[in-house]
Amino acid sequence: MRHCIYPGTFDPITRGHLDVLGRAARLFDRVTVAVARDSGKAPLFTAEERLAMLRPCLAPYPHANAVAFDGLLVDFASAQGANAIIRGLRALSDFEFEFNMALMNRHLQPTVETIFVMPNESYSYCSSTLVKQVARHGGDVAHFVPPNVAAALKAKFAEG
Repeated sequence: MRHCIYPGTFDPITRGHLDVLGRAARLFDRVTVAVARDSGKAPLFTAEERLAMLRPCLAPYPHANAVAFDGLLVDFASAQGANAIIRGLRALSDFEFEFNMALMNRHLQPTVETIFVMPNESYSYCSSTLVKQVARHGGDVAHFVPPNVAAALKAKFAEG
């Protein structure tokens, strides 16, 4: 069985992320969306909130699931029995970081491949960071995120 891990912070999940997920789902028999609890970033949403937003988005992909993880991604991938890690590349600027990470992961766990996929070009400029900035200032993010995520962003920014 071909199994991949699609890791990220997903703070929040965007339509670009979902596009990459759809591409992974066509290539693999099983996809585990891995939400990083501690990515070194300061997330707006807790890992549990991110999972709650993500899980309804998995409905079109019956062979996909979502879990939170801690520690090294390659250790998690090995423990899950995955043969690959999927990473989305939006622009050339993503490549250098992702390339270095893939080489380190290969050094740590040679049996787990990293596969880069590009989302649809209409999502190439969209990032969770930009979506949060737009939402923070009351902008419409409906084009960039699923409805449940747009509602969660609105509620989060109404809190404080």
